[in-house]
Amino acid sequence: MTYNTKQKDDILMRIKSKDKAFTVKELYDELDNIGLTTIYRFVDKLVGEGRINKYIDKSNTTYYQYIEECDCSHHYYLKCDDCGIMIHVDCDEIEPFTAHITKHHGFIPNTNRIIINGLCKECSKKN
Repeated sequence: MTYNTKQKDDILMRIKSKDKAFTVKELYDELDNIGLTTIYRFVDKLVGEGRINKYIDKSNTTYYQYIEECDCSHHYYLKCDDCGIMIHVDCDEIEPFTAHITKHHGFIPNTNRIIINGLCKECSKKN
């Protein structure tokens, strides 16, 4: 049995307020009187529940991003390699693509969490 605590509520509220990916250290710096171990454990729990995405960048830094609740059965994300933002995509064109991957390449994608890396609109304008 798990319990909701004020600390967990505060951590989750802070995570939901983020519009970009974050590190646990950033959360720790923003939250008063919550230990680093508590934050790590709760973030790992949220990853396990599929409520936040976890990924490691080129410099071996671990980032997380909250997954907005939605009614879709598949979760596709566009992740900017420059600024780290992850954008949820709900697009009819993705289903034919994953069907093609399965049919022609014999690979069954896990459509619970597909991340496509690249540059977001804002970062591509800068480059």
